[in-house]
Amino acid sequence: MEERKNISLPENAHRELKPGENYTPLLKPEQNHPEVTPYSVSMGLLMVVIFSAAAAYLGLKVGQVFEAAIPIAIIAVGMTGALGKKGGLGQNVIIQSIGACSGAIVAGAIFTLPAIYILGLDVNFWQMFFSSLLGGVLGILFLIPFRKYFVKEMHGKYPFPEATATTQVLVSGEGGGNNAKTLLSAGIVGGLYDFIVATFGAWSETLSTTVMHWGQTVADKAKVVLKLNTGAAVLGLGYIIGLKYSFIICCGSFLVWLVIIPLINLIWGGQVIDLMGTGITQTIGQMAPEQIFKEYARHIGIGGIATAGIIGIIKSAGVIKSAVGLATSEFKKKPGESEAESVARTDMDLPMKTVVTGIVVALLAVFAFFAFGGVVNNVWQALVGVAIVAVIAFLFTTVAANAIAIVGSNPVSGMTIMTLIITALVLVAVGLKGNAGMVAAMVIGGVVCTALSVAGAFITDLKIGYWIGTTPAKQEGWKFLGTLVAAATVGGVMMILNKTYGFVGENALVAPQANAMAAVIQPMMNGGNAPWLLYGIGAVIALILNFCGVPALAFCLGMFIPLDLNLPLLVGGAVAWFVSTRSKDAEVNNARLEKGTLIASGFIAGGALMGVVSAILKFANVDLWMGAWNAQYGEAVAIIPFIAILAYMIIASKTTKK
Repeated sequence: MEERKNISLPENAHRELKPGENYTPLLKPEQNHPEVTPYSVSMGLLMVVIFSAAAAYLGLKVGQVFEAAIPIAIIAVGMTGALGKKGGLGQNVIIQSIGACSGAIVAGAIFTLPAIYILGLDVNFWQMFFSSLLGGVLGILFLIPFRKYFVKEMHGKYPFPEATATTQVLVSGEGGGNNAKTLLSAGIVGGLYDFIVATFGAWSETLSTTVMHWGQTVADKAKVVLKLNTGAAVLGLGYIIGLKYSFIICCGSFLVWLVIIPLINLIWGGQVIDLMGTGITQTIGQMAPEQIFKEYARHIGIGGIATAGIIGIIKSAGVIKSAVGLATSEFKKKPGESEAESVARTDMDLPMKTVVTGIVVALLAVFAFFAFGGVVNNVWQALVGVAIVAVIAFLFTTVAANAIAIVGSNPVSGMTIMTLIITALVLVAVGLKGNAGMVAAMVIGGVVCTALSVAGAFITDLKIGYWIGTTPAKQEGWKFLGTLVAAATVGGVMMILNKTYGFVGENALVAPQANAMAAVIQPMMNGGNAPWLLYGIGAVIALILNFCGVPALAFCLGMFIPLDLNLPLLVGGAVAWFVSTRSKDAEVNNARLEKGTLIASGFIAGGALMGVVSAILKFANVDLWMGAWNAQYGEAVAIIPFIAILAYMIIASKTTKK
């Protein structure tokens, strides 16, 4: 058997290009390669059905939402290799791109729509289906004009951690050789490491200063605590993000956890403050730092993210103007007149005329859905609902794409909370409140949430395609079919789950995100208020950061995402800096950095795949949890395997040659 050679991305795939330098992908632009075939489309749709059902089922049943993109890429590589398909790389990108619709649609749906059941109201299949479908379609269409900006013009400026890991899986799987062995070895190590933590509880998943007596005292009295997630996948994510962005993200976390939370306790510790009318009865001094974060400090991050997004829109005015200008010029062209021949295959998007027409048709469909689908009471309210969807989805699309490009995590829950609050205020102002208002707000929020979720996930797919060299227009066109199938699957699964288990009462589904949304919307529709002061503080922080030249979105993401998930990013980023600066030879440093990227990608891939297995075992009530051991020794022991996996990453990266 002929030995397969290493295939790897070009040297300039992850760095900024020099003046006059171009990036040439693996699949050369001047050649045509198999991409959209009956095999790739059918496999992609099969992945959509399987992972949509699994993600919705497990996410609502056990409260654990797993990322589907990397497991789908692993399956695609395995199936294509087993079937001996020629030109598998381009086809695998299409399989992954179509299949990834599952996770994006599921996230948009289960964050919002089950809240209607939780509030004791009713929603039918068609409302769930169209909420997911129309939101997904808008997310795709709103993102397409920004593809060139994010994946090409900003080449090397954003780390794209999830896209990096998925691309490494696809490329190494296609080429085999030492790169594939490195990825496989790291995947096994990282996967088993995370599986042992999540399934057996052999050590604690989180290290906290409260494990020590003095740390617990400081947490109780001053509300100061530090926490570190010990997972291999999160560590790998930090490595790919790099030290710069990891440090900025952690600075946001440090501001919240070491300054804002203790300050809130110091000033208002003896008071009961219920900003949103959710029934809080504890004084702030009686709350743990984590609860103060959830009830108060997190909203500062939401305000910061929203403001950073608006700042990004303003800064991207040139990009928006260019996209609008392109659309206008296309509409002025005569029939048959086109410049497509002069555009490289790897730079061809769907025609802007098609995109603009699609947005208009989708918004008209949203209006019809709201007006005649039992969502609102009259045409005026339907127009208001469409305006909310169009403005917020468009504005926050770039926020979602930016967040994915920087940290690989979409703050869709925070943006959805903001959307629900704005929607509730506007609907109440136009006379829609109470039960009918809650249903309308949740469905409208579901459309926006799904649009943002899909937009964020899609920029990952497009970056993967850019690195490998597939045709963007093909990814964009077939994404709509994947969205259609995912929306139908998720709607059906949620209907079945509601009838089988329900979302309230004994043995009900967990649905943590939807419960949080229900807690937000109920008081708003019954005369409650929003934490505008906290949002305003976040907005001011974002403005100051922007004035000082600090990336505001990365910093504000750190304020919103829990500390224990941000600290390991800093550790991983520090490892990337360390292994890439030890030699005096720049080529050796680059080789070590790339080897570490393969290892980090293996950690992420292994963790994602074993996360699915762990969730299935939990659902099947397979109890392997070492509860007593974990409670007594879990945190004390956790530092040992964490140091061991750090050592593995550093040593394995540094042993590489040029």
